[in-house]
Parts: sequence; C-alpha cells; structure tokens
Amino acid sequence: MLSTIAVLIAIVSVLLMAAVLIQNPKGGGIDATFGGQAQQLFGAARSTDFIEKATWVLAGLLIALCVFAVMTVGAGSAEGAEIPLQSQ
Repeated sequence: MLSTIAVLIAIVSVLLMAAVLIQNPKGGGIDATFGGQAQQLFGAARSTDFIEKATWVLAGLLIALCVFAVMTVGAGSAEGAEIPLQSQ
C-alpha cells in the first residue's frame, strides 16, 4: 500500500514540476512559447487558466497524498510491531 502511495507521490511531483516550469513568471505562460500564434490556436486566457488550475490541483493532491502516507506509516507502527533490536 505504501509503495503505491509513493509511486503516486512521485508521479504527481513530476507533473507539478512540469506545470510550474511551463508557466512564465511574467504572466505569458505557455502562450509566449509559441510566439503569438498560440493566441489564435489555443486562446491566451484559456491555456493560462488551465495551467494555473492544474498547478493548484496538483499541489493539493500532493499534500493530500503526503498526509495519507504519513497516516498509513503511523498506523503501521502503532500496531505494536516489535523492532528486532528491541527484542534482544
């Protein structure tokens, strides 16, 4: 279970990095990459809004997955499993 959560965290992290790197710090975003033709193809406001919303959703999902992973690990150690060195 924990390995599945770790893989999901890794995937979401990579997607979040890509979403942040696509954004332009000056507010141009993905549209500036295509040199003005993107406004005709994609619509300037639409693609920027989508990338910004995707960034927020991915960040929230990453936080939720990390909290769930901590709760899963905490539940596993609270069951009273002995550590081999303590039993000696």
